[in-house]
Amino acid sequence: MDIQTTLEQLCACSGPSGFEGPVAELAQTLLTPLVNEVYTTRLGSVVGVRRCGRDNAPRLLLDAHLDEIGLLVTGQEEGFLRFRTIGGVDPRMLCDREVTLLTDPPTYGIVTCMPPHLQSREDMEKSTPISDLFIDIGHRGDEVHVPVGTPGTFRGGCAALGDEQFCGKALDDRACIVTILCALELLADRKLPVDLYVLFSTREEVSAAGAAAAVWQIAPQMCIAVDVTHGQTPDGPKDKTFKMGGGPAIGIGPNMTRWMSRRLCELADREHIDYQREVMESHSGTNAWPMQISREGVATAVVSLPLKYMHTPIEVVNRADMESVARLLAAFVSEPGEEVAVC
Repeated sequence: MDIQTTLEQLCACSGPSGFEGPVAELAQTLLTPLVNEVYTTRLGSVVGVRRCGRDNAPRLLLDAHLDEIGLLVTGQEEGFLRFRTIGGVDPRMLCDREVTLLTDPPTYGIVTCMPPHLQSREDMEKSTPISDLFIDIGHRGDEVHVPVGTPGTFRGGCAALGDEQFCGKALDDRACIVTILCALELLADRKLPVDLYVLFSTREEVSAAGAAAAVWQIAPQMCIAVDVTHGQTPDGPKDKTFKMGGGPAIGIGPNMTRWMSRRLCELADREHIDYQREVMESHSGTNAWPMQISREGVATAVVSLPLKYMHTPIEVVNRADMESVARLLAAFVSEPGEEVAVC
């Protein structure tokens, strides 16, 4: 699989939380050749199954979410659209952004910005509240035909940034979808000790409902949430960010199953995969929480891909980190350890 090509395809698709249809369709197409069965859940998540051929084999699930942050049209005023946000959108980076509204055909727009010439010095030093922003689609008031409730995303896709990194929108969590697809390729000729379920889940950014519903239905013994974490930048806190090119961050804390975290670290050492330890003292902020408490409880781990500039249209990931995540996931699926027997 060509990582850059696949990333470009996935990031070019629009899929804000609750409206993931286009990216779910593409993800299903990419997943189908790598598994025995693919289906879509009632909440729109994509599930792939690769069976090991043993009766009553343990079920291991790998999850990455399909959805991205976005916008939702709430009305119009003098030809401009009012909106709210879907997921964790920082208002400081909204001004002058290009957006795509998911009408048929899609509508191009820009988030309005006040020129500095018309602002006071005090206003220039403040973030503009979302309630004071509009989307300009270039129409007069009597020409606006964008219904209330229309979703939107940031305009753009994904492109190379230097020799080793990729930059674009929705790399949270499309980059992790690619790592799971790469792991499946690595596993193609291996005999597995588990029935492997791959979940590309919906609605993670707003409720995690897609993962919660799918895991209830699948009832796996083990889950790994594959998501992003904060990559290091000069202005970022050193204790909460992770080195780009330093490999996956393995979650360690009270809401991770200890033997799974330990096994992931052991496999990374054995396979000479660079990795980092991410202390998660409470909720991980990923689908790991709803998966962990499904039914009577599920053994759960978190493997994170370092990513710079999270929840912006210019998120950045490292190719080597993606490859390392894929190798680590493949190693765990191949040899999850003796603890599986008591899950």
